[in-house]
Amino acid sequence: MILAERAARLSAESDRRVLDIEIERLKLEIARLKRERYGQSAERSARIEQLELSLEDLEETAAACEAAVEIAAPQPRRKPARRPLPDHLPRLRVVEPAPEACPCCGGELSKLGEDVTETLERIPAQWRVIQHVREKFSCRTCQTITQPPSPFHAIARGRAGAGLLAEVVFNKFGLHLPLHRQSERFAAEGVEIDVSALADWVGAVSVALRPLVAAIADHARAGPRVHVDDTPVPVLAKGKTRTGRLWTMVRDDRPFGGVDPPVAAYAYSPDRGGEHAETLLAGFSGIMQADAFAGFNRLYEKGAIVEAACWAHGRRKFYELAQLKKAPIAIEAVARIDALFAIERDIAGLSPEERQAARAERSRPLIDDLALWLHHKRAGLSGKSDTAKAMDYLLKRWPAFTLFLTDGRVDLSNNAAERALRGIAVGRRNWTFAGSDAGGLRAAALYTLIETCKMNCIDPRAWLADVLERLPGHPAKRIDELLPWNWKSECHADAA
Repeated sequence: MILAERAARLSAESDRRVLDIEIERLKLEIARLKRERYGQSAERSARIEQLELSLEDLEETAAACEAAVEIAAPQPRRKPARRPLPDHLPRLRVVEPAPEACPCCGGELSKLGEDVTETLERIPAQWRVIQHVREKFSCRTCQTITQPPSPFHAIARGRAGAGLLAEVVFNKFGLHLPLHRQSERFAAEGVEIDVSALADWVGAVSVALRPLVAAIADHARAGPRVHVDDTPVPVLAKGKTRTGRLWTMVRDDRPFGGVDPPVAAYAYSPDRGGEHAETLLAGFSGIMQADAFAGFNRLYEKGAIVEAACWAHGRRKFYELAQLKKAPIAIEAVARIDALFAIERDIAGLSPEERQAARAERSRPLIDDLALWLHHKRAGLSGKSDTAKAMDYLLKRWPAFTLFLTDGRVDLSNNAAERALRGIAVGRRNWTFAGSDAGGLRAAALYTLIETCKMNCIDPRAWLADVLERLPGHPAKRIDELLPWNWKSECHADAA
């Protein structure tokens, strides 16, 4: 029995070692893939997600093996390397009962010190009803009755506090948790709130925050360059589900050393007509990074907006052929384009002048060689072949693809817009807009606020709760003070 137990323990430990090696290998591969791209394109994201799921499963299996070893043959555990628990969390001291006298001789004890073991714990949400009491007073001289004014409510409808409203809105549009699931969760915690009441709150919040949504969109249009993209969203209609579109307009000047805050403004449309893009970009003048959507052509024809094509889209067409068909021309095209992205990683964050100089020295020779190579290879291919179509996508838009060589503000890809739409792609698996296009308009407004907070490293829930608390009494002409980046500066000043 002892030999059998020892063999089982050694076998489990061997399995753990094998798993440890596999875990480390996957970690390295994930890190390498993330470094290889300047911004994650769709195919890289899918591959990384698969690896992360495999890694998660292996780590769970490894932990189970270790637990089995401990149960079979208890032994001192090695201290695992864990990150320290967050310093900002409050600490609750629980002092373990100590003997009043020496257990050996009964003598008096004196304290030498203490050892502290910390455990991370989560206390379920606390619900409370806050009573705002307005006392009445009467003047004994003139009998005048005075009373403090009624406090402002975050929204005119309902009796929800700003913190609860912020949680409901963020849960739906930040964590993709539909209102009916939130209602079930609240009921499990002892507070029943109908879905209709939650929907009423979300609608009222979206109206209250409209001035901030408009200010963020205006800030995006005021920049020298924007990223634009759209994604389909399901919309419930009578007896069927139709497809609407959510558009995003991202301003992020950080890649070329800009100091203005980044924002992501969203808009909804019932279809993908080019007129909706024109409405979104009304008043903008500058560089627009986007895919080759024909609906943008009228914008370019007017002259105020300059097209900058996305190399990630162009690369993706070759990448699919390289992965699926192992086409030699496609494999070489991917390698040539990847060399351009490698240069971009080195110059990210530099000024436009520095980026343009580096591209003139390092990228232009690669682009000139790529153009010659594309024309040479294209001449030997049938126009119906997939490789030829991928080449034509680049060659027919060559001025837009090479604009980055002469303007340091241009990025090589439109990944900023794709990242801004990624959360929507996840969320649409969990919800559909209810009944009409009005739900799409609300979603676009609230996504604008939540995503802009994230881009400025701000907790959307904390920002929403504070702004909803202050907004009813805040002067309309000073609405810019509540924008996420200004709110962040104000919070830092208060902390100092």
